Amino acid sequence: MSMEPPPPSAPPPPSGPVPPSGPVPPSGPVPLSAPLYGATMGDAIRRFFTKYADFTGRASRGEYWWFFLFDVLLAIAYWLFVVVISRLSGSFRMTGSPRIVGPLFWVLLAVWIVWVLATLVPHLALIWRRLHDANLAGPWYFISFVPLGWVVQLVLTALPSNPLGARFDRPR
Repeated sequence: MSMEPPPPSAPPPPSGPVPPSGPVPPSGPVPLSAPLYGATMGDAIRRFFTKYADFTGRASRGEYWWFFLFDVLLAIAYWLFVVVISRLSGSFRMTGSPRIVGPLFWVLLAVWIVWVLATLVPHLALIWRRLHDANLAGPWYFISFVPLGWVVQLVLTALPSNPLGARFDRPR
């Protein structure tokens, strides 16, 4: 048996690492109707507010988890600020009985409530789109209202992207 080289018309065999089979980031700007794979925290925050009440399309894991991290860090920083400012101003004292909460604390609490209400719809829309990217219908969000349903929601939002989730896309 002779070892002849392949004919010149045949492509050379692949060499090097095999490319990943998952979602490939596009080379140009990604339209808002498509999930942004490889999103940064800044990208995720911009898309969160740009797609404020958009329940169509998909959100990549990066889009979802970067905003989730931002939101948690914001909450921690804000409440540390509230405690420090309230303690320094005398609006909040833990000593003695009963605990005393002054007007500044209530103002800062009202600011937080406004933030929560203003971002309620976009939070829901982001989770909805994240579920779409995993090829799940958005109403799976409501599983979070049953006992321990938040654990199920956590797992569902951590699922990898599924190409079949493209059925939820509606290009504009």
